[in-house]
Amino acid sequence: MLTGIIVANGHSRRMDGENKSMLQVGGEALIQRQIRLMKCVCSEIIIVTNTPRLFLRKVDESVRIITDYYPNRGPLGGMHAGLTLSRNKHAWITGWDMPFLSWEAASMMLRLLQPSGEAVLPIIGGTTRVLHGIFDRSCAVKMETLLMNDLAMLPALLDVLDWQAVPESEFVQAGIDPGFVTAIKTREDYEVMLRSLDGKDVDSLGTRSPAPG
Repeated sequence: MLTGIIVANGHSRRMDGENKSMLQVGGEALIQRQIRLMKCVCSEIIIVTNTPRLFLRKVDESVRIITDYYPNRGPLGGMHAGLTLSRNKHAWITGWDMPFLSWEAASMMLRLLQPSGEAVLPIIGGTTRVLHGIFDRSCAVKMETLLMNDLAMLPALLDVLDWQAVPESEFVQAGIDPGFVTAIKTREDYEVMLRSLDGKDVDSLGTRSPAPG
């Protein structure tokens, strides 16, 4: 029982305000691709956004669309809202600009989460990636404390959580492409990604569909 949370509360300033969730990737909107991949392992999907109307006609009715409790606090505000309203104990939290989500990586990290642990985070390219991590719902309490004290930057979260690291080498050994942390920050990022996908099967670069049964 896993909740998938997509943090979509950014302003896309580096994309001139363009909604990154609606960018086309492999013939489908990025948000639709993310939902499809997350549904491979998630019984619940939540989108956290300050502009809910943009998503109402783009996603299935089963997808919950919520807003921040603490607006304009960036990803941490979205993570807090999603975890607070999650129906499951554990959540896989991603950003709205990540086209190659890996349900296999999420499943692997969930299995590694210790009973007393609060989060499992991938370390890719020498950097701890908060988005695409697995979190216990109880993390919302510590997130709220940070938000109330105007500490909304993600590095502050690492200082207060009991989290486990999964190095890049472990994903590679498991046959999982570490490119699942790729994020589109600018129009140039998007165009570079499109050129890299030219003529390729998009899903072959991300994750496979789970075997039947």
